[in-house]
Amino acid sequence: MDANKAVEPLVEIADFRTDSRYRLVHFKGAGWKPLAPEEFEPELKQHFPDLDPHDAQLVRWADRPWEWPAWRPGEA
Repeated sequence: MDANKAVEPLVEIADFRTDSRYRLVHFKGAGWKPLAPEEFEPELKQHFPDLDPHDAQLVRWADRPWEWPAWRPGEA
């Protein structure tokens, strides 16, 4: 593989937003889906069972890696 060629991510996490408890996550071949923090890794493993969720080349965060909007039960 050409070392200068960018690797296309399998998973992309959209920009952090404070008006939702979710972050939009794109799984290659499956589209975008809003996910809460506890849903992220199980969903990733469903699409890509052998993918390391901490692989920065294949799992790309637009900003604030591993940070999710604050949410408390009972909030809309």
